Amino acid sequence: MTAFESLPYWDHLTGEQRDFVERSVRTAAFSKGAMVHGAEGCLGLVVVRRGRLRAYLLSEEGREVTIFRVEEGESCVLSASCVISQITFETHLTAEEDTQLLVLPAGAFQRLTEENIYIRCFLFEMATERFSEVMWVMQQILFLGFDQRLALLLVQHVQTTGQMTLRRTHEELARDLGSAREVVTRMLRRFADEGLVELRRGAVEVKDFAGLERIAGAAPGRP
Repeated sequence: MTAFESLPYWDHLTGEQRDFVERSVRTAAFSKGAMVHGAEGCLGLVVVRRGRLRAYLLSEEGREVTIFRVEEGESCVLSASCVISQITFETHLTAEEDTQLLVLPAGAFQRLTEENIYIRCFLFEMATERFSEVMWVMQQILFLGFDQRLALLLVQHVQTTGQMTLRRTHEELARDLGSAREVVTRMLRRFADEGLVELRRGAVEVKDFAGLERIAGAAPGRP
């Protein structure tokens, strides 16, 4: 499979449209921590070939809150928000590690959505899925206490990866949760005092999974 064939709904493109994609698509490399997409401009459809992206919202005060991650093989259409007039909030994308992307520029992507019903359906399907993740994050911020949110993050890490150690700094956890590093540090120390976790440099090891589940309580699962 070529790099171009990894683009969503490739099989539903006509021969002419495939040629158009091959002429339009480009690769882009970003080092860890680099800004991939910000408030200015409209990047287009991106597909992660290698690495991982973090999508986040940015408050006027400069506070970040992570809304989702784009893993290897996954795509993101919110970086082509100019193609979807209904999207009015601004998202930012940064590379969480050295990352290589396939980028179909916004103009080319818009032409395909106008010509091909399958691409149009994909666009709105992906936008709806990502918007659902945004709403999930907002629900946590509005209706859960910070101890619940932090416990839920640790519980879901164990459930999704099968690993008891989360290798993330307090600053990174603060960005994920839309909080301040000092708040994360205080809560983690409380968890450590209660025997729920063990704190290491740049990592948190879960020691009492059931205890964290009890704190997380009946919080809804991530979509």
